[in-house]
Amino acid sequence: MRTLNDYMQMSYRMEIIEDKQEGGFVISFPELPGCITCGETIEAAVANAQDAKKAWLEAALEQGIAIQQADTLQEYSGQFELRIPHSLHKSLAEHSKKEGISMNQYCLYLLSRNDTLHRK
Repeated sequence: MRTLNDYMQMSYRMEIIEDKQEGGFVISFPELPGCITCGETIEAAVANAQDAKKAWLEAALEQGIAIQQADTLQEYSGQFELRIPHSLHKSLAEHSKKEGISMNQYCLYLLSRNDTLHRK
């Protein structure tokens, strides 16, 4: 029997979507149905997502609901190298600075948003 800590250590996939009507960002965990939260910034949304994930898992364990294990992504390192034009690098750096986040976080947001659009 897995514990809450076991499930919290699993890398559940997060989907991040910008909420253009209300502002901010919405995060859900597709493998945890109904586990959804939001935040005014990406950082706030991610922090809220960890709290929502914990609350969802606690409730599921208490109610005896089957919890899907996170997809294993062992064959993927989570890293890749990308060469981009200097002008794009400058633009990404400026936008991330304006948002108050690292360029890695900003690029992750852009990739996630674009990937979500292409899944539909």
